[in-house]
Amino acid sequence: MTKPGKPSSKSSSKSPGKASRKTGVKTVDVADSYAVRLMQHLVVPTFVIDPKRRVVIWNRACERLTGLAASEVIGTSKHWQAFYETKRPCLADLVALDRPEQLPEFYSEYAARGHNGLGFSAENWCTMPKLGSQLYLAIDAGPIHDEAGHLIAVVETLRDLTDQKRAEMALKELAAKDGLTGLSNRRSFDQMLMSEWARAHRTQKPLALLFVDVDHFKLFNDHHGHQTGDECLRAVASVVSRHAVRPLDLASRYGGEEFALILPDMDCDSACVIAEEIRGAVMALAIAHGATGAGDHVTLSVGVASHIPGGADGGPDRLLGAADEALYVAKRLGRNRVICAERVLAEFAALGRQAAGVPAPFQRKSARAR
Repeated sequence: MTKPGKPSSKSSSKSPGKASRKTGVKTVDVADSYAVRLMQHLVVPTFVIDPKRRVVIWNRACERLTGLAASEVIGTSKHWQAFYETKRPCLADLVALDRPEQLPEFYSEYAARGHNGLGFSAENWCTMPKLGSQLYLAIDAGPIHDEAGHLIAVVETLRDLTDQKRAEMALKELAAKDGLTGLSNRRSFDQMLMSEWARAHRTQKPLALLFVDVDHFKLFNDHHGHQTGDECLRAVASVVSRHAVRPLDLASRYGGEEFALILPDMDCDSACVIAEEIRGAVMALAIAHGATGAGDHVTLSVGVASHIPGGADGGPDRLLGAADEALYVAKRLGRNRVICAERVLAEFAALGRQAAGVPAPFQRKSARAR
C-alpha cells in the first residue's frame, strides 16, 4: 500500500509534459491531414514534391489539367511526363535543386520572372502528351521549409493561359500583316531589314533585296475596278510569298502595288534568278490587263540589289536605294523585266539607251513612273 501523500510510480509515469507532447503530435497530424485534404480539393492545379523530387501530392485539378492520374505519379519523379515528351526538369525541380541559373535553359522562349527567395515563376508552352495538345501554362513553384530552415517540400501551381496566349499571338500577327494580301506589312519589313542588316554586318555575308512592282496598276484599277485590282494584288502576293522559302526570307507588301522580298545570305545573281521566277510565274497566271497603254496581261518590273554591309554604310539605306534605283531603271527600259543594281549601266548599254540617261540615286519619296 502506498503511503498517503506519496504518488505511486504508476501515477507518476503519466506526467503532464508527456500528455502535452502527445496532444501536440495529434494536433500536428490533424493539421497535416487537413492541409493535404485542402490541397486535394483546390480548384488550382497543384502538385507537391519532396526534397528528393518525388511527388507526394497530385491534386484532382492537376489530374484534370494534365490527364495524368495521381496513382501514376505519386511516389515517383515522373511528373515531367505530364508536361513534356522528353525528360527535363519542371519548375518545382529547379526550386528543389536551387538552380535559378538553369531557368533560361529551360524557359528561354518566355522569360522567367526570376528568383526572389520564395521560389520561381515562369510561363511556357507544354506539349501535354496525355492530352495530345499543347497548353501555355503560367507556373509558380515555391519551397516549404521546417522551423530549422530545411527544405521539406516544393509546391507547384499551374494556370492555363492558352486562350489568352493564342489571342495575344493572333493580335501580334494581325499587327504584323497586311490586311489585303496576308503578307508582312511595311512595319514588319522595316524591322526585319534592320535585323538582317545587322546580322549581315556581323557575318559579312550578302543581304539581297527585291522590289517587285505591278506594271501599269493604276490603269488596271481604272479599267477593271478596285475589287478586281485587289484580286490581282492578292494573286501577285501569293506568287511572291511562295518564293520566301527559307526561315529568314521575308515577303512583304511595301505599299500600294509594290512588294518587297528580303533574302539573307544571297548574292545578286542568285537573287536575280528568284526575281525572274517571280516575274515568269505572274506572267503564267495570264491575268488580263487590256487597258489602253498597257499590254494584254499583267506583268511585273523587279529591281534587285545585294550588298555586304561595311563599316561606312551605317544602315540599310544604301541597299534600299540600290534596289529602288534598279526598279526605276526597269520601268524606264520598258517594264516587264528584272534589273540588277550591279548591272544598271550594262543594261542601258545593251539596249542602246545611253541617251536616256542613268538616273541619279533614287529617293523613295519621289514620284516614279509606273
